[in-house]
Amino acid sequence: MAKRDRLVVCASHSPGMERDLQKVYGAVFRDGLARAAARVQDFDPDYIVLFGGDHRRAFRRVVPTFGIGLSAGIIAEGGHPAGTLTVPQDKARALADHLLESRFDIAVCRDIELDHAFAQPLRDLTGALDRYPVIPVPVNCATAPLPHARRVLEFGDAVCRYLDEQGDRVLVIGTGGLSHSPPSLELDAYEIDDDERARVIAEGLPGARKKIKPEWDKGLLDAFAAADHAALVELSDSAHASAGAGANEVRTWLAASAAGGGGPLDALVYEPVEEWITGMAVSVSR
Repeated sequence: MAKRDRLVVCASHSPGMERDLQKVYGAVFRDGLARAAARVQDFDPDYIVLFGGDHRRAFRRVVPTFGIGLSAGIIAEGGHPAGTLTVPQDKARALADHLLESRFDIAVCRDIELDHAFAQPLRDLTGALDRYPVIPVPVNCATAPLPHARRVLEFGDAVCRYLDEQGDRVLVIGTGGLSHSPPSLELDAYEIDDDERARVIAEGLPGARKKIKPEWDKGLLDAFAAADHAALVELSDSAHASAGAGANEVRTWLAASAAGGGGPLDALVYEPVEEWITGMAVSVSR
């Protein structure tokens, strides 16, 4: 069930949204995101636990299944300058200790440089990277082999138990998804420079616009609204085959929902935005 001292917000992210400077596309999604941001403002958390994926930027040769960031920055990207996250190190270290005691062999990450998977939800939901302290929790969603959905839920449950002990007001964010298949993630390559990344994306973009799967997205959102964990596990474990390489990012939603208590997440908005190559959605806890 949902925790009174916790607000869970899960939201899609997309570099295409930030490139759309005139806000031509995704008006329905933007409206839902603004409503979620208003919920966050009213909730006013003590800090944020942010479950995010990586687009093979921070982790290339060594890829942790789960990590806890003890210190972290944000790379310059999409017209935004580089930044630094304010990580509450005592809380982050205690969370890492708790997870290790809970038999999760997490990676402890220092000075990691994270991308829009972490930056975009912070800017969109709180207005700035440094509005609140943030514990970044990377979950491998990009480089096979990926964690099984059941294990991701168990990981979120372990984070939930830690937060239960703290008694803090915590905003829990899951970021990524829904259906999409970015050309750069379709490559089974762990090392790709920015120029090659840009070329692959440009060449694959027309095809990627047609890979959104609204029916799969709706099934997933319905499963979150019903807190149907069996359905969520099945949909998440088959996400790549059914909804594209980027759909693997729904693992962050699984972790966030479990960390919030495992209760229902209600969809505020869903919009398939072809120009952003993504089924865009926002769901929040009750």
